[in-house]
Order: sequence, then structure tokens, then C-alpha cells
Amino acid sequence: MPRICIVEDDVILRQELVHLLELNGYEASVCEDYAQAASRIASQRPDLAIVDLKVPGADGHSICRDLRKRSAVPILVLTSSDSEFDEVMSMNLGADDYLTKPYRPAVLLAHVQALIRRSSSVPSRVVTHKGVSLDIASGQARYQGKSVELSRNEQRILDVLMSNPGVIVTRQELMCELWDTDSFIDDNTLTVNVNRVRKALASLGVPGDFVTTKRGQGYLV
Repeated sequence: MPRICIVEDDVILRQELVHLLELNGYEASVCEDYAQAASRIASQRPDLAIVDLKVPGADGHSICRDLRKRSAVPILVLTSSDSEFDEVMSMNLGADDYLTKPYRPAVLLAHVQALIRRSSSVPSRVVTHKGVSLDIASGQARYQGKSVELSRNEQRILDVLMSNPGVIVTRQELMCELWDTDSFIDDNTLTVNVNRVRKALASLGVPGDFVTTKRGQGYLV
């Protein structure tokens, strides 16, 4: 049974979320030590963390950042903020997905299922293109003796692009690969993830045109 840890201070919403998840076959636990949320979640090693951005005595962005330093657990930010800044900041700090409240139960479950399914099996495979190597098992990109850790979304984007060299991969195809759908995904969320891939590659010294944007079409390497 997949385990999900929830960081949410609204008691009613938290109870509703726990009930929804348990009804659909998940084991849900709650972290109320907001100041130590990242370390608490990392120690529990859940299959997914659901984090609110605004909790007493802590900042959700900091929780995402600190948790990502400690663990590769998928992070779903669930918040009342529909601010583009908050979404971009969350994704840049390590969140894998972003949903706003009030949420539709079916949509939330679709995101939860996609995140857990994508992280449940890690094949052993290395993809190489133009000197860049992507190790699927370790979640690392390597270039000229340097390596960088990638989030699951960054890894999947790079995997799809590098497995199809010279081919334009549409934004819709990438969204379906990451979230199993493009119906409930803010287009900006994909842009943030692609920019994170570029930033990670730049830290290795990979040329800036390794991932090319084809306006109105998609991306290619």
C-alpha cells in the first residue's frame, strides 16, 4: 500500500484529504511538526509528500527545498495560492507537481497516482547524446567528468528527449509522459520543469543549445 505524508494545518481539509486517500487504497499520515517537516518526512520514507505552502511556523517553499536535499520522494504542492510566482518557486525548489485548492478529488487522485506510478520502478539504463549521459537508475546526468542529481521530472524530460534525438517532442507528449495527461496541467508547469533541466545541464558546462525550443511545436536535442 503506497504511503503518503501530508503537511496541512487546516484540520477539516486534512481530514478530508486523509479520508479520500484511504478510500482509494493509500496509507495516509500527517506531519504536524511543521518546522521539522522535511526531516520528519525524509525519515518516514513515504511514496509521496503532499505539502501546503502556508503552515504555522514554516514556509512551504523551504519545506520543499529542505526535503529535496534529504530525499528524492515526489512532492505535490497543494495550496490555495494560484500565484504564478509560488508555482514557479515551488517547482524550482524541488516540487514535482502543483495543484490549487479547492481541488477536484478525481483530479487530485490522478496527480497522486501519476507521481507514485512514475517513481515506483526505476529501470537500469544509460542514454547518451552529444557527450551527455543520463543514468536512469541513479537519476544523474553526466558530462565531461561532472555529474548532477536530477529530480524525477527532470530525469523523465531528459530521457524522452535524449531517446528521440533530432526529433521534436511536443509539449503535450511531455506532459503525458510526466503526468499521464495534459488535461489538468498548467502549461507553465512544464516550462518550469524544462528550465530546471537546462539549469542542471548548464551546471555541468553543457552548451546552452543542447535542449532547443521549437516555438509552437515542442523541444528537441
